[in-house]
Amino acid sequence: MTNETEIIRKRYDRLAPYFDRIESMMEKMMVGELREKIWQKVQGEKILEVGVGTGKNFPYYPAKSITAIDFSPAMINEASKKRKHSGMVVDLSIMDVQQLNFPDNHFDSVIGTFLFCSVPGPKQGLLELKRVCKPGGEVLLLEHVLSSNRIAAAIMHLLNPITLRLVGANINRETVKKVQACGFSKVDVLPQSSDIVKLIRAVK
Repeated sequence: MTNETEIIRKRYDRLAPYFDRIESMMEKMMVGELREKIWQKVQGEKILEVGVGTGKNFPYYPAKSITAIDFSPAMINEASKKRKHSGMVVDLSIMDVQQLNFPDNHFDSVIGTFLFCSVPGPKQGLLELKRVCKPGGEVLLLEHVLSSNRIAAAIMHLLNPITLRLVGANINRETVKKVQACGFSKVDVLPQSSDIVKLIRAVK
């Protein structure tokens, strides 16, 4: 784990007990519905969620058994509390998306929601998702990205140091371009996307 990754991990460890409350307004306004939409696209029996956080996606899981990882022990602890009430079998592990401890071609679908805004090496993490996904399998991402509007983008660049310091999130990343640079056979931005929140589907 790099020094930058360790700094971000510690930040999320501190935020974990309060994280759901911090993001509650954004969840109510727009995110909850988008979480459901991206999870409706998940296919297959072997599913991996990366960046599980506090387990916000548990209500949308399409299967009874899913593997889920996060690099923050405190986030995994919060997720384990929700798991008890979910009625699902969720295999939770502490793991860095930049260095996954899974074999090649292992999962039918890999999914992450609002993860790559906080990963220090996003391309490295994306290549790891591709590696552990089976040929023909899908990587599904829900990410906030830099606006295509020049004025909005300039504001996002100005605000980024603040959001990074407060919640460890970069709001000015161009994640679609990073996914496209990873050599997937097909990359789609789904129609439910907005200017600054993208639903991305990449086929290995």
